[in-house]
Amino acid sequence: MIAGLLNGEIVGDPRTAVHTVSSIEEGRAGALAYLTNPRYEPFLYTTGASIVLVGRSFEPSAEVGATLIKVDDVGAAIVQLLAIYAASKPRRKGVSPRASVDVTVTVGGESYVGDFAVVERGAKIGPNCQIYPQVYIGPGVEIGEGTTLYAGVKIYEGCRIGRNCILHAGAVIGADGFGFMPNAEGGFDKIPQLGNVIIEDDVEIGANTCIDRAKTDSTIIRRGVKLDNLIQIGHNVQVGEHTVSSAQTGIAGTSRVGSHCFLAGQVGIADHVTVGDRVKIGSKSGIDKNVPDGEIRFGYPALPGMQYHRASAVFKRLPELDRQVRQLEKEINELKK
Repeated sequence: MIAGLLNGEIVGDPRTAVHTVSSIEEGRAGALAYLTNPRYEPFLYTTGASIVLVGRSFEPSAEVGATLIKVDDVGAAIVQLLAIYAASKPRRKGVSPRASVDVTVTVGGESYVGDFAVVERGAKIGPNCQIYPQVYIGPGVEIGEGTTLYAGVKIYEGCRIGRNCILHAGAVIGADGFGFMPNAEGGFDKIPQLGNVIIEDDVEIGANTCIDRAKTDSTIIRRGVKLDNLIQIGHNVQVGEHTVSSAQTGIAGTSRVGSHCFLAGQVGIADHVTVGDRVKIGSKSGIDKNVPDGEIRFGYPALPGMQYHRASAVFKRLPELDRQVRQLEKEINELKK
C-alpha cells in the first residue's frame, strides 16, 4: 500500500507492515524510516526499522535487513506519509460543558471546543475547527474553517484568523502594541491601540509567539506564513505571503517584510524598516535599514552577504594584523633613528 501511494519500487519483502514512523538511527521493528542524507547511510545497515524509504537511484553497499521502497523524492514522500498519518488521527467534536461560550457565538459544524475554553460575545468559529482547553477567544473574533488553536492560545477582541491555520500553545494574538509617549512629568502616557490583527489562510504560528494589535488599522500576517516559537511581531507590522521565520525573531512596529523571505533565528528588525521580497537574513542579524528584493544580509548591523563574509575574514585576522602593524611601527621608528 505504501509503495502504491508513493509510486515506489519495493526491494525486499512486499508483505512487510509498519504502524509508526521513526528516524533511521532510532528505527525499531514495525517502524518506517527514511534516508535523505548520505551521512546517515551507515545506519541503514544497522537500523531495526522494518521499511526504509530511499532514493530511486540508491544502491546499498552492504546487506540491508529492512525492506526498501525506492522513490523519486524521499523528502516529499515522507511529508506525504506523515500528512496521511496525522489526518488519520480521530478529531474531537462538540462543545465541552465545561467551556464558557456566549449565547451569541456561532460555532460551525464538526468543530470542537475544549474544557475551560472561553469564547466571548459575537465571536464566530468556522466549521471543522479544533479549539483546545483554556483557549481565550475575545469579543468579535473570527476563526476560519479548519483552524486549530492549541491549549492556552489567547486571541484578543476583534482579531481575525483565516482558514486552516495552526496556532500553538501560548500564542497571543492582538495584545496591545508597545506604544507610549513621554509626558511632562517624566513618565509615559499609554497610546491606545485601537486596531486589530488579521491572520490570513494557511498560517502556522509557534508556541508563545506574540503578534501585537495595530495602533490603528491592522497588523497583518499574509497567507502561508510560518512563524516559529518565541517570536515577537510589533504593532502595524505586515509580513508577506509564504515568509518563514525561525525562533526568537523580533520585528518592531510598522515594519514591512515581503513575501517568500527567510529570517533565521534571533533576527532583529528595527521599526519602520521595509524588507523586500525573497530576502534571506542570517541568524542574529540586525536590520536597521531597508533591504531591496532578493538580497542576503548577515551580521549586526547587517551587511550584504559577500561584504559580510569578507569583513568576517578580516575580523578573524585582526590579532595577527595588529602584531604586524606593531612590528612595522617598531621597524619604522628604528629606521628614523
